[in-house]
Amino acid sequence: MRAYVFPGQAAQFEGMGKDLYESSDVARQLFHQADDILGYKLSEIMFHGSAEELKETRITQPAVFLHSIVKAKMAGVEFKPQMIAGHSLGEFSALVAADGLSFEEGLKLVQIRAEAMQKACEITPSTMAAIIGLEDAILEEICASIDDIVVPANYNCPGQLVISGTISGVDAAVAKAKEAGARTAVVLQVGGAFHSPLMEPAREELEKALKSANIAIPSCPIYQNVDAFAYLEPEIIRRNLINQLTSPVRWTQIMQNMIADGASQFIEVGGTGKVIRGFIARIDRQMPTETL
Repeated sequence: MRAYVFPGQAAQFEGMGKDLYESSDVARQLFHQADDILGYKLSEIMFHGSAEELKETRITQPAVFLHSIVKAKMAGVEFKPQMIAGHSLGEFSALVAADGLSFEEGLKLVQIRAEAMQKACEITPSTMAAIIGLEDAILEEICASIDDIVVPANYNCPGQLVISGTISGVDAAVAKAKEAGARTAVVLQVGGAFHSPLMEPAREELEKALKSANIAIPSCPIYQNVDAFAYLEPEIIRRNLINQLTSPVRWTQIMQNMIADGASQFIEVGGTGKVIRGFIARIDRQMPTETL
């Protein structure tokens, strides 16, 4: 079965979408529609903005979402997912691509999510760190041993786990991870502690918006970040999208579950086309992958 996967933050790049806009009527229509919905020229920032501008959470999330949806819509009838998933923000892209949300409503929710997360980052100084070369269980124990807030945030692939929390909590966990033999333990240049308890204000804001969102049964099962299982039921999907902000992204488990359920090929949709494929290569080196 063909499994389509959608990236989240860190998949942006300078000039993203400009080639699509110049070559496709479908793309141009979606870019113009997005600018109207958002109330500002996201397309101009995507096409001509600097790397620093594109790294801002309030810009990154709608930009990566839009790029993914444009790619999916340009594929037309050839886009026929049998299973689908998205990494963090990418879960919204996946749901829109599978007709579980309209493009307009999906983009509005992503805008609310991005702005709420950026505000939450400003409340408490916080950060994230990538730890490579330790077993998940060891790093989980390290996080639990620290008095300050620090938790596993992204289970990206075997041997790579991103942690999230207060600056002091993350610094303490990084030091302990190095002592425990981590090959790499480096603080990331991000706006704050995504997928941690520090995102609770953002979760509450997103919950208000999602309660009134019109979520339909998607065209194929969507494997969700909070528990890595596949769902079709709109109310469960809604609940999981809300809880995702303060829960870890269980990407390794999602990929393993999709493979166990029959995925024979993964197609990454949007962004650089390298982020998710890199994770998959470390989960199953024999799995065919491509970009849309």
